[in-house]
Amino acid sequence: MTIIILTNCPAGLRGFLTRWLLEISPGVFLGAPSARVRQALWAEVRQYAGQGRALIAYQTNSEQGYTFETHDHAWHPNDHEGLTLIHRPNPQAQRKDRKPTDGPRHGWSKASKRRRYGSR
Repeated sequence: MTIIILTNCPAGLRGFLTRWLLEISPGVFLGAPSARVRQALWAEVRQYAGQGRALIAYQTNSEQGYTFETHDHAWHPNDHEGLTLIHRPNPQAQRKDRKPTDGPRHGWSKASKRRRYGSR
């Protein structure tokens, strides 16, 4: 079983995938192609995804019984002692180097800015 999920990809790529897989929801493709066809499809998806993102998951003979790959995702698969886990970047860790004196963050209301930084 193979699942390919496309986000923000060209419509032509979706049409290309419908030759071998069934589109069960917009951007979600399901099927059981051979390993050779699956690899060829994934190579085409990576080449023609453009600004979009893609994810493929398929059955394998492993502890988990499946594996997955990503293309242009912020989340990346990592092998941890034989298990494939997903690494999600922590947006809070990226903001830790920001000091409270750097000023208010974008998107806060004026009332919240006044409470936090005093009435300026």
